[in-house]
Amino acid sequence: MRLFLLLGFDLSGDLPIGGIPIGIISKSRVTFPGAHFFNQKLSPMSKKHVSLEVVNPNAAGIDVGSRSHWVAVGQDSQDVKEFGVYTDDYKELARWLHNHNVTTIAMESTGTYWQNLFASLIGESFEVILVNGRQTKNIKGKKTDILDCQWIQKLHTLGLLSASFLPDSTTDVIRTYSRHRQNIIKQAVTTTLKMQKYLRLMNLRLDVVVNDIVGLTGQKIISAFVEGERSGKELAKHRHYNIRKSEEEIAKALQYNGREDYFFALKQEWKTYLHLQKQIDETDKEIKRLLKNIIKNDENKKKHKAKKKSTNEKTKMPYEIPI
Repeated sequence: MRLFLLLGFDLSGDLPIGGIPIGIISKSRVTFPGAHFFNQKLSPMSKKHVSLEVVNPNAAGIDVGSRSHWVAVGQDSQDVKEFGVYTDDYKELARWLHNHNVTTIAMESTGTYWQNLFASLIGESFEVILVNGRQTKNIKGKKTDILDCQWIQKLHTLGLLSASFLPDSTTDVIRTYSRHRQNIIKQAVTTTLKMQKYLRLMNLRLDVVVNDIVGLTGQKIISAFVEGERSGKELAKHRHYNIRKSEEEIAKALQYNGREDYFFALKQEWKTYLHLQKQIDETDKEIKRLLKNIIKNDENKKKHKAKKKSTNEKTKMPYEIPI
């Protein structure tokens, strides 16, 4: 309709303004200025192929899974094989790769399932790169394990994958201890929040009179309460001299309402908290022992020692104040 209005046709009757029947116009070619745009047939786009250079001719791709790993050394069906996750399976996988003259391997960093396989392949003298999963997500069609490993193998063959950063073995061990310590601290924080909740439900408003319920004063009060002390005045005697609240006010905040169920839950969480604190101390000792051994076995690190600052150096002004 828009085309006829632009051409000046009268759509209310059978004849246009120029007197030519609409039927004739519809069956003939349009010959107004610019009509070649409508009459011209668009030619289909010719397919273009882009050639890429093969960077790694002896490459393999591995799709890492929790119960099995799919390995591809080519793009044909016979070039793909599934392996298990046991040590013997890793050895069989390495032999299969050697038989196909594979020298370099790319694998996805899926959870923690890649770590043992990665170490095993490194031990078999393969060049292994760990790839972020975001680099291999653009596969077309239905996603399957077979297509995934072949896609990784193709990208690695063309040199389109970049390796993720992996620390050296010493740093990796230290990182494991540090992350484990951080996880324990998070558990201790969760336990502290639970203890604070049960104290509040028993009308023991320790969180109001002290800043930290697991500080010096808080731990002494909770410990005495768990051991059987119920008097607010006796519990308030554990007040540290740095606490702003007075002993009388602390005693008012610690009036037990007699809920034994909440007391039982608090006692359980208190034991858990103490256990977690013990684990943190043990982890700290293990990290200290490890660092000592690292420094002891490295002559270069022995030379780097932190100089202890004297009291005068600590209190010394960084610059002279003009008088």
